Amino acid sequence: MEQIIILAQLTVSISVIVVWVFRRDNIDLEFQLYELSNLTKNIIGALKISLATMLILGIWYTELLLISSLSMAFLMLCAQYFHFRVKNPFHKYIPSLLLLTLSLLIAYLQNELYFL
Repeated sequence: MEQIIILAQLTVSISVIVVWVFRRDNIDLEFQLYELSNLTKNIIGALKISLATMLILGIWYTELLLISSLSMAFLMLCAQYFHFRVKNPFHKYIPSLLLLTLSLLIAYLQNELYFL
């Protein structure tokens, strides 16, 4: 069970970091489409990278997992909302939907391990 949590943590973290650091041009276009400001984009980016870092640190400090995974899930839920709002095709929803699901899985499994 712990290996599943760690794999999910790494998947979410690495995905977020790659998108927000190395695929920044896509992020810029999406935030323009959503009509969100550069300040909002920068705040969301800082939050996502911080939460991704906390998820990685959660491998060793499990007390960070619940808050970081639920916070990441909330941000991914917000991403779903914005995809819906601008009527993106379904394939645009898939990455944030997958990361939302994995973030909720991390929170659920960590909670299950905590109470065992």
